[in-house]
Amino acid sequence: MAIQKKNAFSRRLPDLVTEELVSVLSQKKSFEFKQLFEIVHENLRQRNAASGGEEMLRLRAYEKLQNLVARGAVKKTGKSYRGDSAALAAMAAANSAQAAAVAAKP
Repeated sequence: MAIQKKNAFSRRLPDLVTEELVSVLSQKKSFEFKQLFEIVHENLRQRNAASGGEEMLRLRAYEKLQNLVARGAVKKTGKSYRGDSAALAAMAAANSAQAAAVAAKP
């Protein structure tokens, strides 16, 4: 008898790292990753959401940033990143709708 493997959680909370990346990149500025990470890390520390160590958070932030680049929401030019405000606004709206749906479930 085969064991069914479940690959995804049924109730995912909004991703705070991506949420902070989107909020910072929504500004009309270009950032290098080091500057971007320092801002995101400080924002997460203020929200008391920076857990797991700084290096692990740096790796997660870089992975999330590369996912945003792959989706076309962020443009990478050399070593600097600039957000596409329309695409980031759409992502933020979708994330807030998902968060509301998760919070509404008992």
